[in-house]
Amino acid sequence: MEKTKIVFATGNEGKLNEIREIMRDFLEKYDIDLISLKDAGIDADIVENGSTFEENSVIKAKTVSELTDCIVLADDSGLEIDYMNGAPGIYSARFLGKDTSYDVKNNYIIEKLADAKEGEREARFVCVIACAFPDGKILTERGVVCGEIAREQTGENGFGFDPIFYVPEFGCTTAELSPEKKNEISHRGRALMGMTKKLEEYFGNR
Repeated sequence: MEKTKIVFATGNEGKLNEIREIMRDFLEKYDIDLISLKDAGIDADIVENGSTFEENSVIKAKTVSELTDCIVLADDSGLEIDYMNGAPGIYSARFLGKDTSYDVKNNYIIEKLADAKEGEREARFVCVIACAFPDGKILTERGVVCGEIAREQTGENGFGFDPIFYVPEFGCTTAELSPEKKNEISHRGRALMGMTKKLEEYFGNR
């Protein structure tokens, strides 16, 4: 019997591996193969013109859902910095230009917050997972992790803004956490675990 497939709307293999690890127990329990857009043979031109993480994740999921009979998962995530009025927010991936390195982006943010006092460096990582079912039903789940912007880049793990996102609870940046601990507390991890519970109900009631 062929495995049930769920498409995750990404071409980023590193992200997909991280997601598979977070959802591993669920995928094994229901014998599900979580595949990328490339694996599914889908080449979609997705215009992310929403004004919130929820809207953008739903746009991705619905666009891909129209090209397959599979359940589709999609995410939209970013960093919100209070001192910068919530920027870069939904524009995190395109912040300072799509091809600009995160080393440059991170140093730019550190410089922008050079005069920020204690209590003014609050920030949060936000991730929204959207799930589109073949019958048109849409579910969303939001995950948030709160922290603050560090005064310098530290840590070799993770990617993106991880080297400047300091989590007081652990006394380090998310780039200094082990992959297992990061998956456990990250915005994407929290959103995925919430969505996994909803998918458990769906597959458990079939």
